[in-house]
Amino acid sequence: MQRILSSAVIVGLLVATATAFAITERLKLTKSPITGTKIVRAYLSPRAHTTAAVNVRFRRTDLVTVTVDDSGRHSVDTIVAGERLPAGRHTFTWDGRTDAGTVAPDGTYRFEVHLAHQRRTILLPNPIGLETKIPAVLEAGAVRPDFSPDGDHQSDTVTIHYKLSEDAHALVYVDGHRIVKSRSHLTKDKVSWGGKVDGKLLPPGTYVLTIGAVDLAGNVAAKTKQVSVTLRYITLGTTLASARRGAVFRIGVSTDAKRYRWSLARRKGTSSARVLELRAPSSRGTYVLTVTEDGHSARARVRVK
Repeated sequence: MQRILSSAVIVGLLVATATAFAITERLKLTKSPITGTKIVRAYLSPRAHTTAAVNVRFRRTDLVTVTVDDSGRHSVDTIVAGERLPAGRHTFTWDGRTDAGTVAPDGTYRFEVHLAHQRRTILLPNPIGLETKIPAVLEAGAVRPDFSPDGDHQSDTVTIHYKLSEDAHALVYVDGHRIVKSRSHLTKDKVSWGGKVDGKLLPPGTYVLTIGAVDLAGNVAAKTKQVSVTLRYITLGTTLASARRGAVFRIGVSTDAKRYRWSLARRKGTSSARVLELRAPSSRGTYVLTVTEDGHSARARVRVK
């Protein structure tokens, strides 16, 4: 009798194992009712009025409930409650608030989808981040604040180095116009500016750049930094020089061009010197010295005694 019972138990275990295996294999072959999950926006901030969104495709029409769960798998907000949704693509959006209307705490969340007819509940693996902390610009500066965007590949841009309090995109403004948004969202990086606003090159002069930041959730930095830069092509050390008739005089030339042209009275020439030495005209009077590089010029009056 005992032997018969033992055989029956063994047969029962084999049948149960085979059944479980068959069910497992069938589940493997069963297609997921949700496909093509895409996180449209992975970060949000109620402070910045930004939202998170997910886009999914349902294989079949069903009664759908979509909730947002925290990291402990607790539901914090119901996006869709038992609505009949057809097969196809649907986008669900969360504004960072709970069912009670309060702002959810900062953290990581996930969308959960329940399909009533198919008796399936699927927690989407894609995380979304809620962040209300405002970033700050801790440091900012230009290694070489003078630049000349004349296309000669010599200091055509100015480089701004910065350090932020958290991962965020750096923003650079001049006179209220945003001129740069960094591709990187590293806390420490650099950006370059070529002297243009809305595609137009600014005239020579000194400009104050404001360095700000916006994090991935859309929070904009309240603490910014300012950096002064000088856009110049070619300048002379003075706008008025004096010299005796026929005597040699000197005047400083500031440019990153390898060579430039000069003209004084009826004489012309080229030079690469940072201090230009010229002989004054033999007649008394006031003359104009012009230096030019790549179409950009600077002038100074020369009084000959």
